[in-house]
Amino acid sequence: MTNARRNLRIIYSNPLTLFSVIILTIMIILAIFPSQIAPMDPQKAHYKALRSPPTKDHVMGTDYAGRDIASRVIYGVRTTLIIAFSAVILSKSIGFAWGLASGYFGGWFDLITQRIVEVMLSIPGLVLALLLLAGLGSGKLTVIVAIAVGGIAGTVRIIRSSTLTVKNLTYVEASRSMGAHPVRIIFKHVAPQCVAPLLVVASISLGGAIFAEAALSFLGLGITPNEPTWGNMMSVVAENFLRPLWWIAVFPGLFLTFTIMAFNLIGDELRDSLDPRLKGEIKND
Repeated sequence: MTNARRNLRIIYSNPLTLFSVIILTIMIILAIFPSQIAPMDPQKAHYKALRSPPTKDHVMGTDYAGRDIASRVIYGVRTTLIIAFSAVILSKSIGFAWGLASGYFGGWFDLITQRIVEVMLSIPGLVLALLLLAGLGSGKLTVIVAIAVGGIAGTVRIIRSSTLTVKNLTYVEASRSMGAHPVRIIFKHVAPQCVAPLLVVASISLGGAIFAEAALSFLGLGITPNEPTWGNMMSVVAENFLRPLWWIAVFPGLFLTFTIMAFNLIGDELRDSLDPRLKGEIKND
Protein backbone atom coordinates (compact mmCIF):
# COMPACT_ATOMS: atom_id res chain seq x y z
CA MET A 1 0.00 0.00 0.00
CA THR A 2 2.86 2.31 0.80
CA ASN A 3 4.46 1.72 -2.60
CA ALA A 4 1.16 2.36 -4.36
CA ARG A 5 0.72 5.65 -2.53
CA ARG A 6 4.29 6.63 -3.31
CA ASN A 7 3.79 5.90 -7.01
CA LEU A 8 0.55 7.91 -7.08
CA ARG A 9 2.32 10.79 -5.35
CA ILE A 10 5.05 10.69 -8.01
CA ILE A 11 2.46 10.78 -10.79
CA TYR A 12 0.56 13.72 -9.34
CA SER A 13 3.73 15.66 -8.53
CA ASN A 14 5.07 15.46 -12.09
CA PRO A 15 2.85 17.30 -14.61
CA LEU A 16 4.41 15.51 -17.60
CA THR A 17 3.83 12.09 -16.07
CA LEU A 18 0.24 13.00 -15.19
CA PHE A 19 -0.28 14.28 -18.74
CA SER A 20 1.12 11.01 -20.12
CA VAL A 21 -1.19 8.91 -17.93
CA ILE A 22 -4.19 10.93 -19.15
CA ILE A 23 -3.13 10.49 -22.79
CA LEU A 24 -2.67 6.73 -22.44
CA THR A 25 -5.98 6.39 -20.59
CA ILE A 26 -7.73 8.12 -23.48
CA MET A 27 -5.97 5.89 -26.00
CA ILE A 28 -6.92 2.73 -24.13
CA ILE A 29 -10.57 3.84 -23.98
CA LEU A 30 -10.52 4.55 -27.73
CA ALA A 31 -8.97 1.12 -28.39
CA ILE A 32 -11.61 -0.69 -26.31
CA PHE A 33 -14.69 1.20 -27.56
CA PRO A 34 -13.93 2.40 -31.11
CA SER A 35 -17.37 1.58 -32.52
CA GLN A 36 -19.11 3.54 -29.75
CA ILE A 37 -16.82 6.58 -30.03
CA ALA A 38 -16.08 6.84 -33.77
CA PRO A 39 -18.63 9.09 -35.48
CA MET A 40 -18.77 7.00 -38.69
CA ASP A 41 -17.80 3.73 -40.30
CA PRO A 42 -14.04 4.02 -41.06
CA GLN A 43 -14.45 2.16 -44.37
CA LYS A 44 -17.50 4.02 -45.65
CA ALA A 45 -16.80 6.35 -48.57
CA HIS A 46 -18.59 9.70 -48.66
CA TYR A 47 -18.44 10.58 -52.35
CA LYS A 48 -19.98 14.01 -51.80
CA ALA A 49 -17.13 14.90 -49.43
CA LEU A 50 -14.05 13.64 -51.26
CA ARG A 51 -10.83 15.27 -49.99
CA SER A 52 -12.86 17.48 -47.68
CA PRO A 53 -10.93 19.61 -45.13
CA PRO A 54 -12.11 19.61 -41.50
CA THR A 55 -15.78 20.57 -41.32
CA LYS A 56 -18.69 20.25 -38.89
CA ASP A 57 -19.63 16.84 -40.33
CA HIS A 58 -16.05 15.61 -40.65
CA VAL A 59 -14.05 17.19 -37.83
CA MET A 60 -10.74 15.88 -39.18
CA GLY A 61 -11.68 15.94 -42.85
CA THR A 62 -11.85 13.05 -45.30
CA ASP A 63 -9.22 11.25 -47.37
CA TYR A 64 -8.93 10.73 -51.14
CA ALA A 65 -11.65 8.05 -51.02
CA GLY A 66 -14.03 10.16 -48.93
CA ARG A 67 -13.51 8.16 -45.72
CA ASP A 68 -13.80 10.02 -42.42
CA ILE A 69 -10.34 10.69 -40.95
CA ALA A 70 -11.52 10.95 -37.34
CA SER A 71 -13.13 7.50 -37.49
CA ARG A 72 -10.06 5.94 -39.09
CA VAL A 73 -7.76 7.53 -36.51
CA ILE A 74 -9.89 6.16 -33.66
CA TYR A 75 -10.04 2.65 -35.13
CA GLY A 76 -6.31 2.84 -35.79
CA VAL A 77 -5.64 3.13 -32.04
CA ARG A 78 -6.73 -0.48 -31.44
CA THR A 79 -4.57 -1.90 -34.23
CA THR A 80 -1.55 0.13 -33.17
CA LEU A 81 -1.78 -0.81 -29.48
CA ILE A 82 -2.44 -4.52 -30.20
CA ILE A 83 0.64 -4.74 -32.41
CA ALA A 84 2.82 -2.73 -30.01
CA PHE A 85 1.83 -4.68 -26.87
CA SER A 86 2.05 -8.04 -28.65
CA ALA A 87 5.51 -7.29 -30.07
CA VAL A 88 6.83 -6.03 -26.73
CA ILE A 89 5.43 -8.98 -24.76
CA LEU A 90 6.94 -11.43 -27.25
CA SER A 91 10.36 -9.77 -27.41
CA LYS A 92 10.65 -9.18 -23.66
CA SER A 93 9.56 -12.74 -22.80
CA ILE A 94 12.21 -14.23 -25.07
CA GLY A 95 14.84 -11.69 -24.01
CA PHE A 96 14.06 -12.19 -20.32
CA ALA A 97 14.46 -15.97 -20.44
CA TRP A 98 17.53 -15.76 -22.68
CA GLY A 99 19.21 -13.10 -20.55
CA LEU A 100 18.57 -15.05 -17.33
CA ALA A 101 20.09 -18.22 -18.78
CA SER A 102 23.06 -16.39 -20.27
CA GLY A 103 23.88 -14.48 -17.10
CA TYR A 104 23.39 -17.35 -14.68
CA PHE A 105 25.03 -20.26 -16.53
CA GLY A 106 27.81 -18.27 -18.23
CA GLY A 107 30.52 -20.25 -19.99
CA TRP A 108 30.30 -21.10 -23.67
CA PHE A 109 26.54 -20.41 -23.71
CA ASP A 110 27.09 -16.86 -22.50
CA LEU A 111 29.96 -16.36 -24.96
CA ILE A 112 27.83 -17.45 -27.93
CA THR A 113 24.90 -15.39 -26.68
CA GLN A 114 26.96 -12.23 -26.49
CA ARG A 115 28.26 -12.67 -30.03
CA ILE A 116 24.70 -13.13 -31.32
CA VAL A 117 23.51 -10.09 -29.36
CA GLU A 118 26.34 -7.96 -30.72
CA VAL A 119 25.42 -8.92 -34.29
CA MET A 120 21.72 -8.16 -33.68
CA LEU A 121 22.53 -4.82 -32.06
CA SER A 122 24.72 -3.86 -35.01
CA ILE A 123 21.65 -3.95 -37.27
CA PRO A 124 19.09 -1.15 -36.71
CA GLY A 125 15.79 -2.56 -35.51
CA LEU A 126 13.79 -1.00 -38.35
CA VAL A 127 16.19 -2.37 -40.98
CA LEU A 128 15.99 -5.83 -39.40
CA ALA A 129 12.19 -5.63 -39.46
CA LEU A 130 12.25 -4.60 -43.13
CA LEU A 131 14.44 -7.59 -43.98
CA LEU A 132 12.13 -9.98 -42.16
CA LEU A 133 9.00 -8.53 -43.76
CA ALA A 134 10.60 -8.69 -47.20
CA GLY A 135 11.01 -12.43 -46.71
CA LEU A 136 7.85 -13.24 -44.73
CA GLY A 137 5.43 -10.84 -46.41
CA SER A 138 3.13 -8.24 -44.88
CA GLY A 139 0.41 -8.93 -42.34
CA LYS A 140 -0.40 -8.30 -38.69
CA LEU A 141 1.34 -11.42 -37.36
CA THR A 142 4.50 -10.91 -39.41
CA VAL A 143 4.69 -7.26 -38.34
CA ILE A 144 4.49 -8.33 -34.68
CA VAL A 145 7.25 -10.91 -35.16
CA ALA A 146 9.45 -8.49 -37.13
CA ILE A 147 9.19 -5.75 -34.50
CA ALA A 148 9.69 -8.26 -31.66
CA VAL A 149 12.90 -9.69 -33.12
CA GLY A 150 14.45 -6.23 -33.19
CA GLY A 151 13.85 -5.76 -29.45
CA ILE A 152 15.21 -9.07 -28.15
CA ALA A 153 18.94 -8.25 -28.12
CA GLY A 154 18.67 -5.14 -25.94
CA THR A 155 16.54 -7.01 -23.40
CA VAL A 156 19.01 -9.89 -23.26
CA ARG A 157 21.86 -7.50 -22.52
CA ILE A 158 20.06 -5.68 -19.70
CA ILE A 159 18.65 -8.81 -18.03
CA ARG A 160 22.02 -10.54 -18.29
CA SER A 161 23.64 -7.58 -16.54
CA SER A 162 21.09 -7.73 -13.71
CA THR A 163 21.48 -11.51 -13.43
CA LEU A 164 25.26 -11.26 -13.07
CA THR A 165 24.74 -8.94 -10.11
CA VAL A 166 22.01 -10.96 -8.41
CA LYS A 167 23.60 -14.39 -8.74
CA ASN A 168 26.58 -13.29 -6.62
CA LEU A 169 24.45 -12.11 -3.71
CA THR A 170 24.85 -13.95 -0.41
CA TYR A 171 21.43 -15.60 -0.26
CA VAL A 172 21.80 -16.92 -3.83
CA GLU A 173 25.21 -18.38 -3.07
CA ALA A 174 23.79 -19.92 0.13
CA SER A 175 20.99 -21.56 -1.83
CA ARG A 176 23.52 -22.86 -4.34
CA SER A 177 25.75 -24.27 -1.60
CA MET A 178 22.78 -26.14 -0.14
CA GLY A 179 22.39 -28.02 -3.41
CA ALA A 180 19.35 -26.21 -4.83
CA HIS A 181 18.69 -26.93 -8.50
CA PRO A 182 19.80 -24.09 -10.84
CA VAL A 183 16.31 -23.78 -12.33
CA ARG A 184 14.82 -23.38 -8.84
CA ILE A 185 17.41 -20.74 -7.97
CA ILE A 186 16.70 -18.82 -11.16
CA PHE A 187 12.92 -18.79 -10.72
CA LYS A 188 12.85 -18.28 -6.96
CA HIS A 189 15.76 -15.91 -6.34
CA VAL A 190 17.15 -14.42 -9.54
CA ALA A 191 14.15 -13.81 -11.80
CA PRO A 192 12.10 -11.78 -9.25
CA GLN A 193 15.01 -9.37 -8.84
CA CYS A 194 15.11 -8.80 -12.61
CA VAL A 195 11.42 -7.96 -13.00
CA ALA A 196 11.88 -4.24 -12.24
CA PRO A 197 14.38 -3.62 -15.07
CA LEU A 198 12.18 -5.72 -17.36
CA LEU A 199 9.16 -3.51 -16.67
CA VAL A 200 11.20 -0.37 -17.28
CA VAL A 201 12.60 -1.65 -20.57
CA ALA A 202 9.16 -2.87 -21.71
CA SER A 203 7.45 0.47 -21.00
CA ILE A 204 10.07 2.40 -22.96
CA SER A 205 10.04 -0.16 -25.79
CA LEU A 206 6.31 0.36 -26.36
CA GLY A 207 6.94 3.78 -27.88
CA GLY A 208 9.55 2.32 -30.20
CA ALA A 209 7.20 -0.50 -31.24
CA ILE A 210 4.44 1.99 -32.10
CA PHE A 211 6.88 4.03 -34.19
CA ALA A 212 8.18 0.89 -35.94
CA GLU A 213 4.65 -0.22 -36.87
CA ALA A 214 3.83 3.22 -38.24
CA ALA A 215 7.10 3.36 -40.20
CA LEU A 216 6.57 -0.11 -41.71
CA SER A 217 2.99 0.72 -42.67
CA PHE A 218 4.13 4.04 -44.14
CA LEU A 219 6.65 2.16 -46.31
CA GLY A 220 3.97 -0.27 -47.49
CA LEU A 221 5.36 -3.33 -45.67
CA GLY A 222 3.13 -3.30 -42.61
CA ILE A 223 -0.60 -3.81 -42.18
CA THR A 224 -2.73 -4.20 -45.32
CA PRO A 225 -3.72 -0.80 -46.77
CA ASN A 226 -7.46 -1.27 -46.18
CA GLU A 227 -7.05 -1.60 -42.40
CA PRO A 228 -6.91 1.81 -40.71
CA THR A 229 -3.57 2.43 -39.02
CA TRP A 230 -1.77 5.70 -38.46
CA GLY A 231 1.11 4.68 -40.72
CA ASN A 232 -1.20 3.63 -43.55
CA MET A 233 -3.09 6.90 -43.35
CA MET A 234 0.06 8.99 -43.60
CA SER A 235 1.39 6.87 -46.48
CA VAL A 236 -1.58 7.97 -48.59
CA VAL A 237 -0.21 11.52 -48.57
CA ALA A 238 3.15 10.30 -49.88
CA GLU A 239 1.41 8.36 -52.66
CA ASN A 240 -0.48 11.51 -53.70
CA PHE A 241 2.31 14.03 -53.24
CA LEU A 242 1.15 16.05 -56.26
CA ARG A 243 -2.08 16.84 -54.41
CA PRO A 244 -1.14 16.66 -50.71
CA LEU A 245 -3.88 17.08 -48.13
CA TRP A 246 -2.37 18.28 -44.86
CA TRP A 247 -5.15 16.98 -42.58
CA ILE A 248 -4.61 13.35 -43.64
CA ALA A 249 -1.06 13.38 -42.27
CA VAL A 250 -1.37 15.90 -39.43
CA PHE A 251 -4.09 14.24 -37.32
CA PRO A 252 -2.70 10.68 -37.39
CA GLY A 253 0.75 12.19 -36.85
CA LEU A 254 -0.43 14.05 -33.73
CA PHE A 255 -1.94 10.88 -32.27
CA LEU A 256 1.26 9.00 -33.05
CA THR A 257 3.47 11.70 -31.52
CA PHE A 258 1.52 12.07 -28.28
CA THR A 259 1.21 8.30 -27.77
CA ILE A 260 4.93 7.67 -28.24
CA MET A 261 5.79 10.64 -26.04
CA ALA A 262 3.46 9.38 -23.29
CA PHE A 263 5.00 5.90 -23.25
CA ASN A 264 8.52 7.32 -23.21
CA LEU A 265 7.77 9.72 -20.34
CA ILE A 266 6.13 6.99 -18.26
CA GLY A 267 9.05 4.69 -19.03
CA ASP A 268 11.50 7.34 -17.83
CA GLU A 269 9.51 7.80 -14.63
CA LEU A 270 9.43 4.04 -14.01
CA ARG A 271 13.16 3.84 -14.62
CA ASP A 272 13.91 6.58 -12.12
CA SER A 273 11.56 5.04 -9.54
CA LEU A 274 12.33 1.32 -9.90
CA ASP A 275 15.92 1.10 -11.08
CA PRO A 276 17.91 4.34 -11.67
CA ARG A 277 20.98 2.23 -12.56
CA LEU A 278 19.38 1.49 -15.92
CA LYS A 279 19.54 5.13 -17.02
CA GLY A 280 22.73 4.81 -19.05
CA GLU A 281 22.03 1.30 -20.33
CA ILE A 282 18.59 2.08 -21.75
CA LYS A 283 19.75 5.28 -23.41
CA ASN A 284 22.42 3.31 -25.20
CA ASP A 285 20.03 0.51 -26.15
